[in-house]
Order: sequence, then structure tokens, then C-alpha cells
Amino acid sequence: MRMGSARSRAAGWRSIDAAGWRSHNAAPMSRPVMHLRDPAALPEPLKGGAVAIGNFDGVHLGHQALLSRARRWADEHGRAAILLTFSPHPRAYFRPDQPLFLLTPPALRARRVAAAGMDATVTFTFDAALAGRTAESFIDDILMGRLAASHVVIGHDFHFGKGRGGSPDVLAAHGARRGLSVDIVSAVTDDGPPVSSSRIRALLREGDVAGANRLLGYEWSVTADVSHGDKRGRLLGYPTANMSLDPSVELAHGIYAVRATVDGATHPAVASFGRRPTFDGGAPKLEVHVFDFTGDLYGKPMEVAFVARIRPELKFDDIDALIVQMDHDSAKARALLA
Repeated sequence: MRMGSARSRAAGWRSIDAAGWRSHNAAPMSRPVMHLRDPAALPEPLKGGAVAIGNFDGVHLGHQALLSRARRWADEHGRAAILLTFSPHPRAYFRPDQPLFLLTPPALRARRVAAAGMDATVTFTFDAALAGRTAESFIDDILMGRLAASHVVIGHDFHFGKGRGGSPDVLAAHGARRGLSVDIVSAVTDDGPPVSSSRIRALLREGDVAGANRLLGYEWSVTADVSHGDKRGRLLGYPTANMSLDPSVELAHGIYAVRATVDGATHPAVASFGRRPTFDGGAPKLEVHVFDFTGDLYGKPMEVAFVARIRPELKFDDIDALIVQMDHDSAKARALLA
């Protein structure tokens, strides 16, 4: 797609230096947080720190509160802050026949974790061996053994170990006997139910991206390479960047005001996600019209952040009616993004 000026989006990254780890206020560096698949590979300078445990899908406000507590303890004690998470998501492991709508694929989650100030992320493979571990074995062998944790931060509803036998109380009691301090973070609420990944997924299924963004603390986004389409948008006066999303994405079909980031620059845009019922009714696709843009986007990765839903997907009787509606949608998107 060939579609000017835009503001740059710079990410603040914490990183590990040759001597060990940098303080929370260190200047951003060029390389990101250290990522490890094997807890035993954690460098010695990073051991003995605070370990925040969870799935962290979405890195929402509840997760951010947990990470903040881990970072604070680490700063107060001159230690590292480590995130321990799992792949695949435990629900995907136990229910492989039910695709899981992940709010943040690994790359996007890593960026959010970096922004929260973690020094390293350890991603433990969730398999039969891990699922069969007792809660005590998880604490002794993984937390205190491989990670040499001094402090653990978990959410109020975190369960672990075989048959979910480990609870916050179990971890706190076992940790007290072993000299491991445990911080249990209460639920974060917004005058409603606790903030959770499940609740955010439900909002996105309804198309309430504004509500989802409120619970996330940022604009929910997707990333994919721009691909060739049927060029129909260009004929309608609205050239689009076409993106195929993971089939597990359950965002409600419709028209959205979005921000599109490509080549480090962010642009206001309007997007359609759905099956294009006026034309072919094919597989769901994201089509993004970037306002006032000229350039070639084909093959480039684009991040699309969703700001607000304008309307549901509709079928029009003729092309003229569709174009009139597209004009209205674009004007509303511009107003929402101004």
C-alpha cells in the first residue's frame, strides 16, 4: 500500500550491563531487558532479588501494581527485579482445543514489562513436568533454587503447583519457614469487578476498546505485517493497509479510530476489522486507512492501537452508500483522535 509527518514514539528500556544490572533511574540503553527461557541461566548478579510471578497477559493495571511493588522492593534492597512467567499460557496447555485470545503476544508483553522497569524476564515452559510439580517443589526448586529469590510478589488470586494446590497463603507460610518474604497484592478495582485479563477480553469482544484501555492503562494494540489486498479501498478513495491477525483475536467487528505506528512514526487512522459483508464476507481482516499519508507500507510491520469504536460492521446496498458512510467514519475518527 502507498499511502507525512508524524510524532516519534520512543520506548524507555531498562537493560542489563556487564557488571550486573542498572538502577531503576538509569538512562535508557539500546538493548532491552534480558530474556531467559531457563531459570538456571539467570546471571549471578541478578539472583537474590524480587521475583514477580504471573501470566501477565495484557500487563494491565493490576499487573502493573504487582510489578511496581517488585521494583520498589528491589530498589530498597539494592537487588534486581525479575518477572517469572509461563509459556504456553496454562489455560492453553490445559484446554488446547479452546484457542486463547491473548491480549499481548510475547513481543508486545515484553515491551510493557520493560516499561515497568523489570531487569529480566524468565519464561518457564509450562508442560507436563511443571504442571505435575507440587507447590512446595515449585517454591524450593524453582523460586529459591534456580532463581535464588529473596522476595516474591504475587496477586491475591495466584495459584500454582499440581492441582492448583499452591495459594498465596501456602506460599507465604512456606516462605516464612525458609526465609523467603512474600508480598500479596490485593485486587485493583475501578469501582467495579477486579481488573483482570478475562474482563478486558470480554470488553474487546463487545467492541468497548475505551473500556479495555481504561483497565489496561494504555491503548490496546495489535501488530502485523502489511500485506497486499484487492486494492478495493483505493478505488473507493480510501487506500488501506491490510493486516491479517491471529485467528484467536476476538475483537468485535466494526469501525475504529486508531493510531498506526510504522517506521517509528505514529499516525492517526481509521480502521475496519471484519469480514467486509458488502463485498466478499471472507476471513476477518484489519484494514487501516492512514490519514494524510504517502508512502509504501507493503511488507512493513505496523502496530495499530485502538482508541474508540465508531460503529459495528454493516452491509450496504450499494457502493455510493458505503462511501458516504466511510466519509462520516473518517470525520468521526479524526475528531476522536484530534
